[in-house]
Order: sequence, then C-alpha cells, then structure tokens
Amino acid sequence: MPKYTIPQLPPSLNKFAGRQNVWEYRQLKAEWLQIINAHCRPRPIEPLDKCVVRLTYFFKTKARHDADNYIKFLLDGLVNAKIIKDDSFDCIKLELEGDYDKLNPRVEILIYEQ
Repeated sequence: MPKYTIPQLPPSLNKFAGRQNVWEYRQLKAEWLQIINAHCRPRPIEPLDKCVVRLTYFFKTKARHDADNYIKFLLDGLVNAKIIKDDSFDCIKLELEGDYDKLNPRVEILIYEQ
C-alpha cells in the first residue's frame, strides 16, 4: 500500500470541545472528506477490513500537541474514500507519531493489511 501525504494538518478537535460550533464542525468535516479523497490515491480495489493505519503528523512548531485531537477527520475521510472498511477497533489498529517540520507541515498516512 502506498504512503499518502496530506499537505496540511487537520484541525484539533479541542477547537470544538464544549462549544456550539456544529455548523463549523460539519463544514470542516466535509472539507476534510474532500481533502482525503483528493490526496489518497491510488486506492485499494476493495476497502481494507483488517489493517494498520499509521498517522505521522509533522507540526510547524515543537509545541506540545495531544495525539488524540487530530485523528477524527482523517479516519472518517479514509472510510469515506473507501480505503478502509471502517474505523472501529474491529477493523483497524492505529499507530500515531508526531514530528516537526517547520517548512512542510503535513500528515503522512501509511496503511498496510494485517
């Protein structure tokens, strides 16, 4: 399976915690479904039903980032693009890593079958 590179970082879900930004959340989610759809090619013939999804975030700064705040839009996008069957624990094993690249913030997605 190829490595997919998304040339930007998804928004942190902390932006929406405890707020009434439902419309902003829905708009960003729709945008991220399109971003994943555009950048994640080639795709498997059939969505993978047992796989490891490795997400490596390259942040602009070395500031502290919570690992769990950046996952949602990416996994939903992979399901929507029919790359993975589902984002439940029955279907995926998730690996997360964070790194630093001031000039090229991005997310690299590596998916391989289990």
